[in-house]
Amino acid sequence: MGDHPNSRDGEAKTLSPLLPEDVERNAAALLDACCKAGLTLATAESCTGGLIASLLTDVEGASYAFDRAFVTYSEEAKCAMLGVRQEQLAEHGAVSEQIAEAMVRGALHYSGADVALAVTGYAGAAPDGQEDGLVYFACMRRGGSLRRHVSRFGAIGRGPVRIESVRVALQMMRDAVDQL
Repeated sequence: MGDHPNSRDGEAKTLSPLLPEDVERNAAALLDACCKAGLTLATAESCTGGLIASLLTDVEGASYAFDRAFVTYSEEAKCAMLGVRQEQLAEHGAVSEQIAEAMVRGALHYSGADVALAVTGYAGAAPDGQEDGLVYFACMRRGGSLRRHVSRFGAIGRGPVRIESVRVALQMMRDAVDQL
């Protein structure tokens, strides 16, 4: 690892050594597309725990296109930081299409970003017989239409679910940036 371009004295400075090349390449391409279009990004993350934001900010020059991240792992954080209502959580549960939508709308409302992405799901074993690896995504461009996606990754493990979620998130944000 000492000869990796992002390492010094044997320690990695970025997530690069841990991520598949396509994920890094797609993150850099997304930020480049944002810069060219004059757009900024925000993320609202639950099950990915800030991994998407961390990946994006690993790219040199990210500050030109990345506004902020909301890491809202708990229900309380979703309410306090994104304006998700307790009634929504009680009715739909934190892992739901409705909460992903509320999170993305909150991310746009509480940021200066042009495009926001929200993700909520079960990275590991799901409670109460819920589906392992179930992840809901919502992405929206300010003034544009809401896009939703659900992935059923299955019981592939926490790390793999998070990496696959990053892949989906990057593609959804890229689609929103490219939206006319």
